[in-house]
This record gives sequence, C-alpha cells and structure tokens, in this order.
Amino acid sequence: MATGLALAAAPHVASVTGSGTVEEQAAGVGILLQISMLVLSFVLGHILRRRKFYYIPEASGSLLIGMIVGGLANISNTQKSIRRWFNFREDFFLLFLLPPIIFQSGFSLAPKPFFSNFDAIITFAILGTFIASIVTGLLVYLGGLLYIVYRLPLVECMMFGALVSATDPVTVLSIFQELGTDTNLYALVFGESVLNDAVAISLYRSMASMRTHHSGKNFFLVILRFLENFVGSMSSGIGVGLISALLFKYAALGVENLHNLESCLFVLFPYFSYMLAEGIGLSGIISILFTGIVMKRYTFSNLSDDSQRFTARFFHLLSSLAEAFVFIYMGFDIAIERQSWSHIGFIFFSIIFILVARAANVFSCAYILNLARPPHCQIPRQYQQALWYSGLRGAMAFALALQSVHDLPDGHGETIFTATTSIVVLTVLLIGGSTGTMLEALQVVGDSNRYCQLYELQESSNGNDTGYTGQNYDEGASTSSKFRSKLRDLRRSTSSFALLDRNYLTPIFTSQNGDCNDNTTESPNEELTIFRGPGDLEVHD
Repeated sequence: MATGLALAAAPHVASVTGSGTVEEQAAGVGILLQISMLVLSFVLGHILRRRKFYYIPEASGSLLIGMIVGGLANISNTQKSIRRWFNFREDFFLLFLLPPIIFQSGFSLAPKPFFSNFDAIITFAILGTFIASIVTGLLVYLGGLLYIVYRLPLVECMMFGALVSATDPVTVLSIFQELGTDTNLYALVFGESVLNDAVAISLYRSMASMRTHHSGKNFFLVILRFLENFVGSMSSGIGVGLISALLFKYAALGVENLHNLESCLFVLFPYFSYMLAEGIGLSGIISILFTGIVMKRYTFSNLSDDSQRFTARFFHLLSSLAEAFVFIYMGFDIAIERQSWSHIGFIFFSIIFILVARAANVFSCAYILNLARPPHCQIPRQYQQALWYSGLRGAMAFALALQSVHDLPDGHGETIFTATTSIVVLTVLLIGGSTGTMLEALQVVGDSNRYCQLYELQESSNGNDTGYTGQNYDEGASTSSKFRSKLRDLRRSTSSFALLDRNYLTPIFTSQNGDCNDNTTESPNEELTIFRGPGDLEVHD
C-alpha cells in the first residue's frame, strides 16, 4: 500500500520539481538579462561621454538597449517566461527605484539656487502643471468632439492630461552639466521636474476619484488637497531630516568601532521618510526630497569623515544604478507590451497638444513671475525657451499610463498607454538628443552666459544669498532710487532665512559653526553634481 501511494505520488512530485526548475531557469535568464543590460548601459554611457557625443545621451542609450533586447525577446520563444520576471510594475518603480533617485537629487542639490528660485519652482510645478494638465485634457476632449482623435470622456481626457504632464528631464540635465549651463536655470528645470511629479500623481488620483464616484465636488477640492499634501509631505521630510541631525549630533556614533552603525542609520533614514509619508497618505517624493536637502545641510556634517565618504559614494552609486535600470526597464517593457496602434491620429495630435500645453505652462507662469519681480530678477526669454524645451516625459508618465490600463475601460487605457509610450520615446530620443544644439542656439552656455557670473558677483558683494539673479535688462534704471529700494528689499527678504539658518538652525542641529558649514554650499556648481546617466561614475564630494 505504501509503495503504491509512493508510486502514485511520484509523477506529481516530478511535475512540481520540473515546474520549479523551469521557473528558476526563467528567473535566472531574466536576472542575467538585467545585469547584462546594466553593464552594457554603463559601458555605452562611458564611451558616449568620452567621445562627447551628445546626440545619444546616456538615458537615451539605456532606453534603446531595453527596447532592442525587449524586441528580441518578443520575437523569440522566451518572451512569455522572461516577461514574468522582467516587467515594468508601478509598485516596484514607486517603492524601490524612485526613492534613491529622488533622495540623491535633494542630497546633491545646492540649497542656494534652489531656495532662491523657490517661488519660481513652486509656480512652475504647481500652477504650471495645473495649466498643462487642463490644457492637454481640454484639447484632447475638443479633438474628440471634432472627430480628429479618438473620443474619450472629459474625465478620462483630464486623467490623460494629468499623467502626461509629469516631466523627467534626466537627459536634458545631464547635458546641462556637461555644457556648463547656469545653476539657476538648472535649479528651475530640476526643481520643477521633481515637484511636478507629485502634482501629476495628485491630479491623476483626483481625476480617477471623480470618475469612480461621479462627483463634481472633487474637482474643486483638488487644489486644497494638493496643498495639504504638499505642506504635510514637506513637513514630514524636514522633520525626519532634523531628527536624524539631532541623533547623529548627540549619539556619539563617530567613534572608530561604530562607523558601520553610523552609516547604516544614515542610509535607513531616507527610506523611512519615504515610507512614513506614503503610509499616512502623503507624497513620499516630496518628503524624501526635503529629507535629502535637510540631511545634507545638517546631518551630513555630524558624520565622521569615513562615514561621509561612504554615504556620498553609496547614494551616488545607488541612484546611478536605479536611474539606468529605470530606462532599461521602461524600454524593455515598451517593446514587449501590447500596443494599440489603431488610433494613430490620437498619438500624433497628443504630441502636438502637449507641446502647446507646455508652452502655456512655461510662458504664462514666467509672465506672472516677471510681473512681480524687479527688472534685474526677471527670467530671461531664452531661459523660458530652454524650460519649454526641457519638458521631456519619462518614467513617471509611463508608470501612470500603465496604471490607466487598469483604471479605464478596455480600449481607452490601451490607447492612452500607447500614446504616452510614443511621447516618452520621442521626447527622450529626439528632444534629449538635440538639447546641446538647443542650448548653443539660445546662447546659454559657455562664455555667452553671463547669468552665473552675475550671480557670483552679487554673492561676493553681499555675502548673502540675494535670490534669483539674472541679466540686467534695465541698465538705464539701475541708478534710480526706486531700483535701489527694490533691490534692498529683495536682499533683506531673501537673506532672512540665511540669517536664521546661520544663527539658530546650524548651531542647534550641527556640531560645526555656521561659517564652517556654509562652506559646503557656497559653490553651487559643486553641489549640483548629481547623476548624469549611466556613464557618470565620478563622485564629487
């Protein structure tokens, strides 16, 4: 009897073992593909940077590698098995790949250009994203009424406008650094791209809630909800950063035998900030961004020298790997995902609509900002054009488009996903590849750019951060008492936080004096060194 049961169970055991072996082989092939593509991406990025070939930026190269390998897997018999282990999932992107990228961005960001341009960054990120989202949604809806594009309900058009308004100019920013673009322009492009991801997510979720509950009241609560979300997320991130500063100041972890513990705790705090914000319904993106800024300003100086060197290299390495993997991941999934090419008109006109919406975003916000600014602080026209050109779409738009496939009826989500995929590929490859030519045409690089020189001159004359400093387009009025009064008021208002930081925050949260700590942020060009692409293997302390 026992022998019979054993013989009867044997085929079942064999089948289970065989099934497990097949799955393990598929997992191994998927992991091998990922590692191979990462290696190829870094090597290609290094070669492109050595050759100074800007027409194929590192991020574009990573995207192309993923698309090529995904295309090969799609036409082979291994496509189905590999897809289980190598597929773009929104939760994996938001929980594991995005946090190190955002933290390193805030950790390496120069506080002076960022906060001196904070009003402009907030305006572009919040008001500008609202404008771009609404304009895109309305144009798509009107196009559907005129039967020039695939017709979608108004709420779904607004969802599409929200998800496609998320910018990801990693490709552009890498070339900005290579060519020596002004730090203020860099801070504007970078700050807007980071914060507008949170706006896009909030808008998309709000529009999805409107569609689910069929309630028009949610539309009027979008602004209030986002402001609550932004302030709460920022407060959460700053709070975690300040708590970490106090911990490392008073815990005496800098002794030789506690360096590993010190480094481990420092590495855990950013992820704690991100998960805390997500867990209480806030934006982890905004939280971890401000945690990175605060930890670099206060916590980092409380570390031992060995821990400072390790953490700086560790986060740089982690963000480089995550950034490269995101574009490979995205390119691979674009190639193997089933696309809906039955509505080519929707794709074509969507590209035109987002260009129009981006122009409405940048130029209207810049006009409002310039109305409230003195002539010497206004955003020049060529910087506005560079901002408009820098509105690439990337991983965030792609992740939200994937989510729309599950949120919307059959056919609608697939159409939006295909359109978003086309927009991402075209903007990253075409716009990213022509960024160098654009910057030279606008004369905002090299010796033709006086912006950074004026910034440094005003810094040295004042000894404080004076705010957004641009070219003086009103030289005739520079000697008037009215101009001097405005300049004096501007200096007084923008230096108040610097005085608060120097006299109170720095002594409380760091073990160094204000003058010593200021040295870490006096050079915007050094602090703005973040991940430039897979080829960026340098570490700037």
